[in-house]
Amino acid sequence: MAMTWLMLTIGLPWLGALVIWLVGDRDEKFTHLLAVAFSVAAGGAALLLLPYGKERLLFAIPMGGVFGDFTFVVDGLGVFLAAIATVVGSLAVIFSVDYMHGEQQLARYYAFVLFFIGGMAGLVLTSNLLLMFFFWEITALCSYALISFHNDDPKAVAGGIKALIITQFGGIGLLAGALLLYAYTGSNDFQPLLENPAIVPAGVLAWMGFGCLIAAAAKSAQFPFQTWLPDAMEAPTPISALIHAATMVNAGVYLLARFYPAFAIVPGWREAVMICGMLSALLAAMMAMVATDLKRVLAYSTVSQLGFMVYAVGAGGVFASQFHLLSHSVFKALLFLAAGAVIHSIGTRDMRQMGGLGQHMPLTRAVFIVGGLALAGIPIFNGFWSKELILEAGLHGNPLWLYGLMVLVVGLTAFYTVRMIAMVFYGEARAGLHVHDAGSAMKVALLPLAIGSLTTWLLAGPFGHLLAESLPAHHLEVHSTWAMVEEVIAAPATYLALGVVAIGLLAGWQRKRLIPLGQALGGVSKAAAESFGFEAINRGVVIATQKLAEALRVTQPGLLNWNVFAIVCALLILLASLAVGGR
Repeated sequence: MAMTWLMLTIGLPWLGALVIWLVGDRDEKFTHLLAVAFSVAAGGAALLLLPYGKERLLFAIPMGGVFGDFTFVVDGLGVFLAAIATVVGSLAVIFSVDYMHGEQQLARYYAFVLFFIGGMAGLVLTSNLLLMFFFWEITALCSYALISFHNDDPKAVAGGIKALIITQFGGIGLLAGALLLYAYTGSNDFQPLLENPAIVPAGVLAWMGFGCLIAAAAKSAQFPFQTWLPDAMEAPTPISALIHAATMVNAGVYLLARFYPAFAIVPGWREAVMICGMLSALLAAMMAMVATDLKRVLAYSTVSQLGFMVYAVGAGGVFASQFHLLSHSVFKALLFLAAGAVIHSIGTRDMRQMGGLGQHMPLTRAVFIVGGLALAGIPIFNGFWSKELILEAGLHGNPLWLYGLMVLVVGLTAFYTVRMIAMVFYGEARAGLHVHDAGSAMKVALLPLAIGSLTTWLLAGPFGHLLAESLPAHHLEVHSTWAMVEEVIAAPATYLALGVVAIGLLAGWQRKRLIPLGQALGGVSKAAAESFGFEAINRGVVIATQKLAEALRVTQPGLLNWNVFAIVCALLILLASLAVGGR
């Protein structure tokens, strides 16, 4: 039965994408209905798959030839992320019923959304590295298509192209890992590697490990690839929620967590992962402090929170990392969808034109504050518990200077969260805007996420045992929910972090009094507003790639004979490489 639910989790969204594509835009209401039905059904299948996660079931589909078997694994890590992708994805689809009302080309929109959800579910449920690469590239394609959905908007098209090009660096790293695995083991199944990394020579394992880090950093918009994610905000806001909370950027963190047992022994790998996470968290938090675009603040916040997860993996806190991924998926989906309700109402993303919206949008304000408090790490809310576990993991045999910088980021997070809430919902209105609260479908999506931001920390015990029992190679030590609560409350470091959070909250609320300090740090603020120079670097990479592509167009003259000749030559080279590697 587990195989049935697994295939439905991946297949239902893809079937829905095909049906909607064939039906087209004949009837808007019917298109909305089909999208909601297929997404909710996929979410239901993923939830029904969850109980099988502890059993660590393996399934194989024989393909023959160099492909061997396409293998899938039903374990705690895979089913958890599949549930996140499908359930949060279905809420984004439900939200779209109101948000995308009256939009053109709905069939294209929903087809790519469902294809995206199914691709992410496949990525986390397969144990075949080559097949994972296939799903990895599907998510890249879907993100490009959805970021560029408004293809008459040059900013949207540029954002989609940038996301596609930058994340392809990750694809190269993952493909290289898959080819090396096959060359040295004769199989694309990565389970034997996790159980015994010695099956691959140490030097090759190091190449694979750092290739995995590059793949994860590019996919999850981590240092130095972080600038593509803010530009992806030109997508419709439900897509932003989908990318940030359910699919795309979670894939990189998942990759690091999945392969931690294999690469943790590689000299310098864990330290590199921690530094990558710390730099991403710190730089993105500083950029969020000066941004004025509501969605960009949330985008920088995502980069920063993903940095916490990456740091946790490097510190050995795989459970803390994935627990924070769960918390973040809920409260960041809530924040993005609530921001979408604001943008849908007033027609602008510029927080400088907002203010006083809370009195006109009480429900949206309430749920946004819930998400903000979870993001800031306020006790009771889910983000507090998972973030404290990450900071605690950083104290166990890891560099204290890295821990100190991560605590600083906690305070910066509280600052920009208060600043964002105050600029949007409080104070005097800064422009004459027509304001209305979230629609019915929006409320259906927002309320469960608000409840989840308050309650998902109660799943710490069951979630931990799900991972520990199904991931023996990770050697996870977890406790019950209440033991986790006692551990966090008893730790002196918790009160250090809370003190820093309190300073950040106070500074955010009294930020006008800190204007002289801001002026004194004007150089830092200007650098943060310009992405510390990485925007220029990434833009240069994108431009160079586009110019190279233009230059290579001469190899496609449109003559069938030459095209077939090139395809045959490439195929022969690939087969020869596989044959040599298989000896």
